[in-house]
Amino acid sequence: MSGEERESDVIVDFVFEEGVLYATVANIGERPALKVSCRFEPGFHGLGGSVEISRLPLFRNIEYLAPQKEIRTLVDSTAAYFARKEPTKLRVAVTYRDESGARHQAEIAHDLGIYRDLAYVAPGSGGHSFTD
Repeated sequence: MSGEERESDVIVDFVFEEGVLYATVANIGERPALKVSCRFEPGFHGLGGSVEISRLPLFRNIEYLAPQKEIRTLVDSTAAYFARKEPTKLRVAVTYRDESGARHQAEIAHDLGIYRDLAYVAPGSGGHSFTD
């Protein structure tokens, strides 16, 4: 699309930062995305197992997701997530509409197991101890 703006392009991703896992919904395109919905298979829990993250309203219906916008939510520490034996292989079906009303969909596969053995500096360690 030379000279034209790219369409909306919505993804779901997971971010690992200092032993903590976050889930994000992002419109990496240059046009708004409307009525964004994300369905996870299987579902998964976070925050010590108390919240089914995959069923949060964030993933059910975002009426308007601006271009280049990301919304992030805390899932859990990776230690807690893996200790509960939460699923590591997830599939996410993402659907949304563009401004013309055209429907778009994508399926994204994630393997959260890649974060299981990452070393990181534990908060308050003064940079001297590592945790995996």
